[in-house]
Amino acid sequence: MATASSLFLGLSTAPRTRAGPAASCPPSARPSLRLRQRSSPAVAAAVQAEHQPAVAAAPKPPALPFRVGHGFDLHRLEPDLPLIIGGINIPHDRGCEAHSDGDVLLHCVVDAILGALGLPDIGQIFPDSDPRWKGADSSVFMREAVKLMHEAGYELGNLDATLILQKPKISPFKETIRSNLCDLLGADPSVVNLKAKTHEKVDSLGENRSIAAHTVVLLMRK
Repeated sequence: MATASSLFLGLSTAPRTRAGPAASCPPSARPSLRLRQRSSPAVAAAVQAEHQPAVAAAPKPPALPFRVGHGFDLHRLEPDLPLIIGGINIPHDRGCEAHSDGDVLLHCVVDAILGALGLPDIGQIFPDSDPRWKGADSSVFMREAVKLMHEAGYELGNLDATLILQKPKISPFKETIRSNLCDLLGADPSVVNLKAKTHEKVDSLGENRSIAAHTVVLLMRK
């Protein structure tokens, strides 16, 4: 399988910052839903991914007609941080504490794709010990996973994802998140499903102290 050594990755070099007092403003005063700003072409051209030893060392997967992968991710929620889900900035008074932008959904999808390909997880390929990924836009990781999927000779059959969080309600934002996810995957909306569940006020998820996601993907041989 070809490696990711030639991929140019665009990521934000600006660190994540806490939002300050405005983050706790009432719903009527909160900013409108928006797609997280992408890195500029100049930054994307300047930052080239180095050869990833973890990917290179992984055995080439057998040419099966289909492969299934499961992804899971969980992040702690902290006040005054941006809440990024599926590449969308969701108005909320808490956000994910993480080395990158803490996008629990995209991290989960990346792990599902990597798992289906028999590759190491996102933490090995993009370790939090690497300063390049500090505050990075998780679309960087998504594009790499999709590239590796195509290089291995597969395409997305379908994807089913479940977000688990007590707050905020995701239903007003679900279609925007799903649309952006389809764009990153290069997939038709008919094969990408997104659900959201509360945790019935149980443990850290139910107490609005964390957010989690599960994803299952089916990859089909081209």
